[in-house]
Amino acid sequence: MAEKESLASRFKKAAIIETLRQCRMFAGLDDRALRELSELCAIRPLTKGQYVFHESELSIGFYIVQTGAINVRRITPEGKEQVINVFRPFDSFAEAALGVGDVYPVDAVAIQPSQVVLVRKDPFRFLLKSKPDLVLNMLSSMSIHLKHLVQLVEDLKFKHIEAKLAHWLFCQCTDSRSSKPQVITLDTTKKVLASRLGVTSETLSRTLAKFRQEKLIAVTGKTITVNNMHGLQSYLEETADF
Repeated sequence: MAEKESLASRFKKAAIIETLRQCRMFAGLDDRALRELSELCAIRPLTKGQYVFHESELSIGFYIVQTGAINVRRITPEGKEQVINVFRPFDSFAEAALGVGDVYPVDAVAIQPSQVVLVRKDPFRFLLKSKPDLVLNMLSSMSIHLKHLVQLVEDLKFKHIEAKLAHWLFCQCTDSRSSKPQVITLDTTKKVLASRLGVTSETLSRTLAKFRQEKLIAVTGKTITVNNMHGLQSYLEETADF
């Protein structure tokens, strides 16, 4: 029995090390450093709809997605869900827990059966003092999260769903100045996208249908082809007044 437990423990440790190795934050760390870091971690399986943490919950560390997908969100005063980002395998999230804040500022919930690796806050802070390269990697990772937040703020400045969706489509295109059709593959559900844009799924579906009727886009499953950049741009002229 002890031997089986030892094998299970070694398998779990190897899985954590491989997850750390694939995470951008820990890119470049050698095997010894990864093994040391793995001692600070724990694996947590999640069912669909299960929370990783709730807003205002005491923070115990940050997380790396091992399998599945995690929706980081907040609930507005009006009771609507505002998606901040969806994290997928080897993405890290909740690094803000390492700062001065004692609680998580948002919710994190599994949108499909998932498994995450918890990196415990206090021992990790101690480790940072001896590994300056790790600090630089963390800054790079957090800058990516900041980019998502900036786009979220940009989306919110538009009054109408047509402008919000047009802006989102522009941001996904590799060359928004090109006159050639550009293909976007959704990496999440339309329901999550609707929440990110601050509208209902029905409203998003109606707006997609409107854009299709106007020959601006074509939609097949999770693939959206932008056919008319100039037409989409006309919707960006109507913005909120600040």
